[in-house]
Amino acid sequence: MEQAGVHRVLAFDEGRFGLKAWFRRRWCPLGVRPPWIVEDQYEWTWVYVAVEPTTGWSYVLLLPETTSYCLEIFCRRLRQATGSERVGIVLDGSGSHRSRQFNWPGDLVPLRLPAYSPELNPAEQLFRHLRKQLANRLFNSRKELEAALSEELRSWQADRVGIQQLMGYPWWNKGASILSSIR
Repeated sequence: MEQAGVHRVLAFDEGRFGLKAWFRRRWCPLGVRPPWIVEDQYEWTWVYVAVEPTTGWSYVLLLPETTSYCLEIFCRRLRQATGSERVGIVLDGSGSHRSRQFNWPGDLVPLRLPAYSPELNPAEQLFRHLRKQLANRLFNSRKELEAALSEELRSWQADRVGIQQLMGYPWWNKGASILSSIR
């Protein structure tokens, strides 16, 4: 697959968030057991994100599942947000990313990461940040979860310098510069 001639390079990933909260350490007086709220509901929403670590630009959608159909919806919207530029999308080997039911739009070029290497994808940092912010919280509905996610995502997207500092790995910036310079 031709990788030359991309104008921008974006890191892409999706992460699952559900009503069941992540537990983190809590402080409590000595001898007192920390109170934990337990919820056994299992409902999820997926955060799809494309991030340009070199500039801090990002595009996010909340979708109900991780399928080739949802990936297609995300890519169509991403295509509208990026204009007519040829964009490289760095992604992992998830089944929905390799599905034959999905044809990549001509100006979105998939650039695949090696297998089992999530540490190479800067977009993973967003999910680490979101899980930290939403830890120890209980959501009564998916709508409530999505509202909390949207609030966190809006503040996160507004901080482009923070995104560059969190995700702008030196090797990523150098690689993106090289790919963008090949015409």
